[in-house]
Amino acid sequence: MRNSGSNQFFARMGRCPPLNWILLFIVAVVALIAVMSSPSPSSTISLSSPIPEIYRKHRKLRERAANDLLEIQSLSLGPQLRDFDICGKERENFVPCYNVSANILAGFHDGEEYNRHCDPVGSSVRCLVRPPKDYKIPLRWPAGRDIIWNSNVKITRDQFFSSGSLTKRLMLLEDNQIAFHSEDDVNFDSIGDYSRQLAEMIGLGSDSDFLQAGVRSVLDIGCGFGSFGAHLLSIKLMAVCIASYEVAGSQVQLALERGLPAIIGSFTSRQLPHPSLAFDMIHCAQCGINWDRKDGTFLLEADRVLKPGGYFVLTSPGNKFQGVSASARNRIMFTAIEEFAQKMCWSLLGQQDETFIWQKTSDFACYSSLGQTAIPLCKDGTDEKSYYKPLQSCISRIASRSWIPVQNKTHRSLDFQMSPEELAVHGIPSSEFYEDAQNWGASVRNYWSLLTPLIFSDHPKRPGDEDPLPPFNMLRNVMDMNAGYGGFNAALLEERKSVWVMNVVPTLSDNTLPLILDRGFTGVFHNWCEPFPTYPRTYDLLHASGLLSLLVDSYKCDISDLFLEMDRILRPEGWVVLHDKAQIIERARAFSAQVRWEARVIEHSNDNSLRLLVCQKPFLKK
Repeated sequence: MRNSGSNQFFARMGRCPPLNWILLFIVAVVALIAVMSSPSPSSTISLSSPIPEIYRKHRKLRERAANDLLEIQSLSLGPQLRDFDICGKERENFVPCYNVSANILAGFHDGEEYNRHCDPVGSSVRCLVRPPKDYKIPLRWPAGRDIIWNSNVKITRDQFFSSGSLTKRLMLLEDNQIAFHSEDDVNFDSIGDYSRQLAEMIGLGSDSDFLQAGVRSVLDIGCGFGSFGAHLLSIKLMAVCIASYEVAGSQVQLALERGLPAIIGSFTSRQLPHPSLAFDMIHCAQCGINWDRKDGTFLLEADRVLKPGGYFVLTSPGNKFQGVSASARNRIMFTAIEEFAQKMCWSLLGQQDETFIWQKTSDFACYSSLGQTAIPLCKDGTDEKSYYKPLQSCISRIASRSWIPVQNKTHRSLDFQMSPEELAVHGIPSSEFYEDAQNWGASVRNYWSLLTPLIFSDHPKRPGDEDPLPPFNMLRNVMDMNAGYGGFNAALLEERKSVWVMNVVPTLSDNTLPLILDRGFTGVFHNWCEPFPTYPRTYDLLHASGLLSLLVDSYKCDISDLFLEMDRILRPEGWVVLHDKAQIIERARAFSAQVRWEARVIEHSNDNSLRLLVCQKPFLKK
């Protein structure tokens, strides 16, 4: 009778039940029975303990049931997503938004052709950028700082031997490796001596005194192959390399491969993606910028990102130029810079050989005291986020509470906390900041225990003494894609992890980058609907808390494009940790499968509405 009644019902409906519904119903029933028969209410990992309990009885059964349920949920979201194809060999070192020939055809000139010009959404090729044929996982830090695999970077033997004598002194090219001189090499008398020379020129006894003088963040323009930045990091300074995009032999790619902070950028026509008063020192050694051109706008941009009392270092300003000898060209440039520097209230501290050091005034009243000879102050405030903003021909107008000379910020080491007075400058309540710091301290300890391939294996027991300690593979270059107050960065360093973090503040989120930089960290503004300005395979760990919700709610851009970009900048065997709302994480899990990552969803012990997605990128070879 029940069968006939059912048949009559469907006959009245005019159709039979879809086969997919029947299959989904059967799978759901099997999954529900499996879950109810298990002693654990869920197969996802909990963050309530430092070591995730992933090796308990009936683990495979529970995971299979959970995966079946997630498949049902993904089916409810729409059709199954197809895996992305692998890009061709020609895109192994592909960096989106940089195409000089196309930019020239589009009418860009006067330096604009070298800037970022991103294609409209949906017009780019959607495929996975594969590593070169002979790509190898970088060596662990600090060995990877001094030795890299030459097949991992796009520099040929001919390019190496055609470079200058200084490059040959800093690098040794072997069969399959590039070796760099370490700052500990007492027989090499270049970088260490040069750094101590700079310290003496600003009145310090040694470069180890930079921190006591308030200098701990340095913008290294055109950093070569990163040896100066590597030395500064060894004395606890945060040195960030910034250089223009290069098709081959890239400074930024080499620096990142060595585990040193770097980003693609230039002074050509736009402001850098940093807030005002960002750095204690700006360093340019043969960086290729003609500082006396464009009516001093390059110098005004340097002044914008330089803190009060900060230092501008210029070494060997130029090479041969239009038939004029290098020394004559240097004198011409120096004269023009010195005249302009006086109008910006910079003072020349000294000159030694081909090195000049200017100091920015720490007295804001200096600008008005110069009268008619001074450069005008900008009419609008410059505390806004600097992203795609044109260079200005005026001095940035800075809020008085942010005008703090570097000499008033002396530091013996990188201190990760902030005093209530320092937080007040940024308008952040102390209670909110300290609660954020405590939460990140607990989260990082849990994250670290998850970074091991065992999380994706069917290992039959808990990790023992014979198992590798997490993380199994090397982590050095880390990116926090939605950095907030920089708490993730601070927590990693508090745990004594040998990493550095590129803190990214999305353009539509709260402007917390000035606070992050004041903490001694590095970071940039970025719109995540666009690719990030770096080379492929340059980060070991990508972390984002709340970013996916921000993209869906505010940016309205395609999350699948974000996953493609994350895959491009993540090295093989690298990690991704995403923390967001449960329904967003379910969608993200489908996208992670589309880019061929191994992924696992993890419960949040204190909030059922939140989930963690931990992924690892495999080493694809094709």
